[in-house]
Amino acid sequence: MLTAEGQELLEGLRGHDPVDDLAAATRLRRTHDAPLVAAALSQARLRQRAVAKFGAVDAHRMYFTPHGLEQSTRASVAAHRAARFAADAGSAGERAGVTDLCCGVGGDAIAMLRAGLAVTAVDRDPLTCAVVRANAAALGLADRLEVVCADVRDVGTAGRAGVFVDPARRTARGRVFDPEAYSPPLSWALEAAASGSPGAVKVAPGIPHEAVPEGAEAEWISDGGDVKEAVLWFGGGVRPGARRATLLPSGASLVGRGLPDPQVRPVGRYLYEPDGAVIRAHLVAEVAQELDGGLVDPTIAYVTADGLRATPYATAYEVTDVLPFGLKRLKALVREREIGVLTVKKRGSAVDPDDLRRRVRPKGPHSATVFLTRVCGAPSMLLAHPARGRSQT
Repeated sequence: MLTAEGQELLEGLRGHDPVDDLAAATRLRRTHDAPLVAAALSQARLRQRAVAKFGAVDAHRMYFTPHGLEQSTRASVAAHRAARFAADAGSAGERAGVTDLCCGVGGDAIAMLRAGLAVTAVDRDPLTCAVVRANAAALGLADRLEVVCADVRDVGTAGRAGVFVDPARRTARGRVFDPEAYSPPLSWALEAAASGSPGAVKVAPGIPHEAVPEGAEAEWISDGGDVKEAVLWFGGGVRPGARRATLLPSGASLVGRGLPDPQVRPVGRYLYEPDGAVIRAHLVAEVAQELDGGLVDPTIAYVTADGLRATPYATAYEVTDVLPFGLKRLKALVREREIGVLTVKKRGSAVDPDDLRRRVRPKGPHSATVFLTRVCGAPSMLLAHPARGRSQT
């Protein structure tokens, strides 16, 4: 792909529809070797998929492997993490660099290079190492990148201020759930990261809180409302024992204050749906306090309040109806209100949203959101619409 012929093929396939792969392969094999055509078509498909993570400009200049793209960090999340590394490691002078262990195709390394850091990227797979080199060169960032092809456990981290570890959590057979079956094992990754200043380990967002080491700051990150990952931070300017929720693209960051669980109260005029990172970080109490609200149920992460307040950490809805759960009742209400677009959200309910919409058959010019949840232990329906007035960002 790095040859002039390969580059010409890739440029010609930009915007190519994968549905036309067979026709394109047949046409291109008349003037190019079959293996090169197959590689170019594969790379074109990967680049199209990569746009969601890296944006169109970078994705169409970068190179990917299927596994590397699947495991790579979204560019916005990598940029946030790189900014934290740069802020903490910037005082290290000539040591202001990061050792990126298990670097993959270089999503995090690229963000760190753009943040002004020198990066030593380490991976044991020769193809992956070639890809990260090619990506840095394609983006004009190769001058501060060193690539080491080796097992990360054989590479020391001395001489670098920061250490980042992204252990593989998938194999050819699928997702790995045992942390000690990660590659490398999570225990090793934590020890390596703890040697950095700062150091960080990327982990699954579902990591149990009891599995977070006492000396680590745990950060859950969402992007556009979707929880993407958790990071365990060590050294530098981190806050040992803290729990943090960071929301992108705004960058709003909420740090836990050790508050007790919020009180349960009757449903008020407004219902607040906390961001997934807030929920994962167990910071619903902090949001409830900020909103002067309480929970609708002790086991459900919905906050209710009488007033509308601006917060980046939750989406506000104005509640119009609070009803016991019942399909006939909901169907009648939807028909009466002429609701044609019904958004179904649920928490603490076994009802399938798509099945519910099919059975209710909404029809009309209006829209609404129904929350299927529990209110003080009772299965309930809360009909609402997005709150208007004060900004939620």
